[in-house]
Amino acid sequence: MEQIQKINKAAKKRKRKENLTAYSFIAPNFLGFAIFTLGPIIFAIILSFYKWDGSNPMEFIGFDNFTRMWGDSRVQAAFINTIVFVIGTVPLTLIFSLFLAVLLNKKIKGRNIFRTVSFFPYVASLVAVAAVWNMIFSPVNGPINEILKTLGMMDPPRWAADKNWAMVTIIFFSVWKQIGYYMVIFLAGLQGISEEMYEASELDGANSWQKFRNVTLPQLRPVTFFVMMMLTINSFKVYDQVYMITQGGPGTSTLVLVYEIYNTAFKNWDLGYSSAISMLLFVLVLLVTVFQFKGEKGFVNE
Repeated sequence: MEQIQKINKAAKKRKRKENLTAYSFIAPNFLGFAIFTLGPIIFAIILSFYKWDGSNPMEFIGFDNFTRMWGDSRVQAAFINTIVFVIGTVPLTLIFSLFLAVLLNKKIKGRNIFRTVSFFPYVASLVAVAAVWNMIFSPVNGPINEILKTLGMMDPPRWAADKNWAMVTIIFFSVWKQIGYYMVIFLAGLQGISEEMYEASELDGANSWQKFRNVTLPQLRPVTFFVMMMLTINSFKVYDQVYMITQGGPGTSTLVLVYEIYNTAFKNWDLGYSSAISMLLFVLVLLVTVFQFKGEKGFVNE
């Protein structure tokens, strides 16, 4: 009996040591998350019920910040523009990144070079690529408008300078910037598809389109769902592209929720109201994410 107790005690001691080792590995990441992510989130939720300019004492105002949003035309415009940006960006990025992945998964000459070129916009400096983009789409002497003029369009769009085309310009820029990253994810999924499935479909007389529709797409459903989910969440959080290209203008034509949160918090110093707007964005992203996860089972296993 005494020997069994010693064995159990040694096993418990070894177990505690293993747990301590495991916790020591996750502790730095958890502490960083708690200090820099979880803490600010909790504070933002609390702050949304207060009026505070960052220097004077906080004043509790209940739900006034949330009711204020209903009559705020800038928040309403930012909400609509965010939805438009998501609807425009997600399907285009998904389609073009999948197309590039399928194309560059084939054994073509210079494939690695094309992969690198396609991925470059994602890793390049946003400031640099935004400057180049503004030059290319310049309404005065940009190459795009010069090409359109040679094709017979006498009055080409003013792109980012036109309120009717500014959001389109932001969407095109975001698609171009992101397709390389999601192309790599699709490439990983394509390389995980067994060649035997394609060989079997060829024996059944399937052409290239039939193989893509009946083999590639079904096998990529989990990857496609992941890409669609990440694209949607990231599109709701868009800020840097808008800041670098249009700063929310002309007017409020490209104003999005994150940019309005920034303006309210750090230009108007209305931190309580900006926290309330951020809660609106949080609820919106949460609802979309829950909806996507509820549809995941049917989408992936269809």
